[in-house]
Amino acid sequence: MKITTYRGHHCPEAKGVCVVIDVLRAFTTAAFAFASGAREIVFVNSIDEALAKFEKDPALLLMGEKGGQRIEGFHFENSPSEIQTAHLAGKRLIQRTSSGTQGVVGCRHASHLLVASFVVAGATLARILELQPTHVSLIVTGQKNGDEDAALAEYFTRKLTGQSVELAPLLERVRLSPSAHRMQAGEIAYPAGKKDLDLALQIDRFPFAIEVFKQNEELIGRAIHPKK
Repeated sequence: MKITTYRGHHCPEAKGVCVVIDVLRAFTTAAFAFASGAREIVFVNSIDEALAKFEKDPALLLMGEKGGQRIEGFHFENSPSEIQTAHLAGKRLIQRTSSGTQGVVGCRHASHLLVASFVVAGATLARILELQPTHVSLIVTGQKNGDEDAALAEYFTRKLTGQSVELAPLLERVRLSPSAHRMQAGEIAYPAGKKDLDLALQIDRFPFAIEVFKQNEELIGRAIHPKK
């Protein structure tokens, strides 16, 4: 198995099974949405696309951010602590973020596509192994160096290649990342920054992976429970 790590702007180069990583916060938020009962999450790259889909189907719920801030007209911010308490049973959501969902759209050519954060790390690894890929591409989407995402990419690489892993230093990289600093310092409008960070650090909180399927031009995320 060949494993390559890419930055988000290199998505077109990614091959095989693509794992798009956004720890702070897109795919931590997505995981909590599924845990709160969401049926599907449609990933989009623009606010206009999200609003257009909502106009056609008002039963949809919109979550996301622009520059870290809540988007006017959206139901939820890109916040796992907010989405954790939402009642989403059977709901279909649209997610738009500045980094994570951009990576999903950029990797729509992948043979298989997963999105990941630490809260679904173990199940994501199990799903990768089920797919038996010859090539895995890990996509680091975080901005301002994205070390929170690079830490998870390193975790996946070590696990998939049979190397030992010290988890504490990797989680410390998340805590010390520029994104985490901004969340805690309130540099951008992060009303629940510390709560969101604490939730993002809960490795393997959920037993499912998030796999993305292409259907009628949409990129639809679903919670998948690996067999192993």
